[in-house]
Amino acid sequence: MTNLPTDFISKYTRLLGDEAPAFFDTFDDQVQKAYRMNPLKAHPSVSDTPDHGPVPYGQWGHFGAVSGHSVDHVTGVVYSQEPSAQFVGEVLQPQPGERVLDLAAAPGGKTTHLAAFMQQDGLLWANEIFMNRAKILSENIERMGVQNSIVSSHAPAELSAKLPQFFDKILLDAPCSGEGMFRKNPAAVAQWHQDFPQELADLQREILKEAMKMLRPGGQIVYSTCTFAPEEDEQMIAWLMQEYPEMTLLPIEKPAHTHVSDGRPAWADHDYTAGQTAESTTVDQIELAKTARLWPQVLQGEGHFAAKLQKSATATETEVNVKPLVPSPLSRAQEQIVTAFLSDTLVDFDLAGRTLTLFGDRLYLAPVDTPDITGMKILRLGLELGTFKKNRFEPAHALALALPPKAFVQTYALDTADWAKFVHGDVIRPDVPLQKGWVVMTANENGAGWGKFVDGQIKNFFPKGLRFVVKPNDAALAPEDD
Repeated sequence: MTNLPTDFISKYTRLLGDEAPAFFDTFDDQVQKAYRMNPLKAHPSVSDTPDHGPVPYGQWGHFGAVSGHSVDHVTGVVYSQEPSAQFVGEVLQPQPGERVLDLAAAPGGKTTHLAAFMQQDGLLWANEIFMNRAKILSENIERMGVQNSIVSSHAPAELSAKLPQFFDKILLDAPCSGEGMFRKNPAAVAQWHQDFPQELADLQREILKEAMKMLRPGGQIVYSTCTFAPEEDEQMIAWLMQEYPEMTLLPIEKPAHTHVSDGRPAWADHDYTAGQTAESTTVDQIELAKTARLWPQVLQGEGHFAAKLQKSATATETEVNVKPLVPSPLSRAQEQIVTAFLSDTLVDFDLAGRTLTLFGDRLYLAPVDTPDITGMKILRLGLELGTFKKNRFEPAHALALALPPKAFVQTYALDTADWAKFVHGDVIRPDVPLQKGWVVMTANENGAGWGKFVDGQIKNFFPKGLRFVVKPNDAALAPEDD
């Protein structure tokens, strides 16, 4: 129980009873590393990442540490994500063609998990209120090759004003007291105090109110936290069901091999969790047992809570009309330039039914069902194709990562020596014949970035902000997402 707050120890000793010693012992255990495979990639197989076995829930999770300088990380084949956090995307499981919102999305682990289910079909809106974190979110979505995601930076109330009743499914992985992160994050321990969970619960209620405005009748919402606090978990769901009687709590599958536990219905009662005698909980106990808790003493992970609810299809709503996107048109010269680029660089790239729009000089392929974004803070509008520069078109790094190598006219497979040169930004001298023009550089049969073949060498277009020096036995760990 190293450095745990005294009030935290007292609270969970009382709440957990006989389970408390095993619970507290986990805080001295080693943190378990894990990652998800990315099925959106052409070759979703690891080349330089250890695989220590599958995470028991979901089809893409594996135990093992990811190097931030590995081929697998740089090309978006893997996403480093704490194992219990991987459960949340499995609960929502959006389907291709749906409109999906990740309301508090940074740094992007759960967004990219949702994208894996959607298979580039539908609209995946990822929002983060803090702009610096929204930029990281956008970068991770790009690295994972997601084509159908819009990234915004808005307060929930700003977003709900623009997109009422717009989404089929919403994920709110709520900002929380972070008790499930104590083992891996000393800062989470330092900021905790006995009133902290209730302070976060007050914030969570305000965010949930805005999320409910954006959920269509018949739609589903998953609420999750990385904390053990009843104030932020069972009590939050009890409040939500009382405040919104049109909401029904759905059961979450918990196969025995996953070691996922039921929620604690008794903890929904404020008197009970405060250590006082309570006659009954405020919400049917059987209902709250449908929620899920991931405890570190019974599974390999830090800890999580999740609940899944559905709005009645007959819920009475004020009729709304969200206007569709009005794309920024291309000039005739720009149309000619981009048409020539697509013809020369890509194989059978079909624009039928897809909307091209400009952000300044940058050209995006907007997702289907994109709404009017006038006045909104948008960082990414689907798939970035490239940038217009003085009568020429320079392809975006995102394009090389999003499409399979077979979609490009020219590719060049990087060997180990070439990989080190490429990620460092050096010129590469190919050992195969190439035509003058753009070349997608590949590693492990996936796109890694762009080069341009001129005068017998490949000029390097790997983004300057991503470049690094490959060192022997480089094990710089990738940032892990909770």
